[in-house]
Amino acid sequence: MATYAIGDIQGCYDELQALLEKLDFNPGNDSLWFTGDLVNRGPKSLETLRFVKGLGDKAITVLGNHDLHLIATWYTNRDSLNRSHSLRAINNASDGDELIGWLRHQPLLHHDDTLGFTMVHAGLPPQWDLKLAQDCATEVEAVLQGADYTQFLARMYGNEPNIWNDDLQGRERIRFAINAFTRMRYCTAEGRLEFDHKEAPGKQPTSYLPWFEIPRRKSANMQIIFGHWSTLELRLGNGIHAIDTGCLWGGTLTAFCLENGEIVSLDCPGTCPPGLSVEKD
Repeated sequence: MATYAIGDIQGCYDELQALLEKLDFNPGNDSLWFTGDLVNRGPKSLETLRFVKGLGDKAITVLGNHDLHLIATWYTNRDSLNRSHSLRAINNASDGDELIGWLRHQPLLHHDDTLGFTMVHAGLPPQWDLKLAQDCATEVEAVLQGADYTQFLARMYGNEPNIWNDDLQGRERIRFAINAFTRMRYCTAEGRLEFDHKEAPGKQPTSYLPWFEIPRRKSANMQIIFGHWSTLELRLGNGIHAIDTGCLWGGTLTAFCLENGEIVSLDCPGTCPPGLSVEKD
């Protein structure tokens, strides 16, 4: 029996199946954690959604920014999906409503006390400990799954506020939480988020650090699994397990075994040259 965390798939369904074969994955005994971004840019987003949904309670996925882009577009500007090379098939699928409804009900954060790991798509701001992160995730999930979700999705995007404050309320509080969970890479020591730089550390403005290198961040005692940042490549240590290794871009698709720390990777041919997609990053 094993639990494997797998980095961002982004519609690379064939590579996922090849990795699972390499793992000798048995859904009767094993479980999968997905770091989010199941869809977009890759060639088989529809097949990926169907497969992960079909695993039932043997799979846990957190929402990524590309997943949220699909959800928001489905409910607020669905016709535009036909202009997307990677999402058109979902838009035309007979089970599209069921798939997007399922996706909308996935969490922003997953924590397992027994295994000792917490999974998010992008990161946690330095002011958040596990309890506050869980509370913020629950608040976002309540909005996405609530009666007024379409109204929120129509106004979800924006970079402000870009720093946490305990007094944040309403739409601003939810927007900050979504940006932290699904978009952040760099921030200041005070926790001000920065969204423009996606390179590996070393090229960002000097006032910004990777979120996991902020001194005295309140999540420093946690074991955090995340994806989103493919230019980091595989990065393990000090409680950080960054496992988006750029399958889409011709890197690898990586699985991390939570029970023993084993890393299994699959070389990927790459299906999307940088700059091809204009969808949300």
